[in-house]
Amino acid sequence: MTERQPFDLDAYLDGIETRPCFICRCAARDPAFFHHLVYEDADTIIFLSKYPTLQGYCLVCPREHREDLSHDLTKAEYIRLQEMVYVLSRVLKNLFDAERVYVLSLGSRQANSHLHFHVAPLPKGVPLAQQQYHALMAENGVLHIDDEDMAALAQRIRTAFLAELASQNE
Repeated sequence: MTERQPFDLDAYLDGIETRPCFICRCAARDPAFFHHLVYEDADTIIFLSKYPTLQGYCLVCPREHREDLSHDLTKAEYIRLQEMVYVLSRVLKNLFDAERVYVLSLGSRQANSHLHFHVAPLPKGVPLAQQQYHALMAENGVLHIDDEDMAALAQRIRTAFLAELASQNE
């Protein structure tokens, strides 16, 4: 696994409380909130994490601003979003020969309120003490992946995602 770089959590927390919704701004193509897109359709947007702790770490989000999983989505919308999480999980597991794919939903009404799922492949061979929450926490450092490599990574995941999505729909 690539060496992690320190992450300034305090600066990050200061910024997320005052800025607009980064997912809505990313979906609107605001250059100040650029993320490398993996997939998008009328309902969903998937992009690489700007602060990845694992190679291939993505976020899966409803395109519309929704905050509460149990009240802001219909059952059909939830199932569709989970289908995207499932397809992405299969892709990441295969592309990264992952031991496990972590999926969780984070955010709060105070910051990052737009509903989103983190989907991250855990490489084989990571020691137990560096797995699970430790592997996901930016406080333990983030991977520095340059813009060109992020673009190539997004394209690689996108190609596999579209193929897997097509096979799911056959």
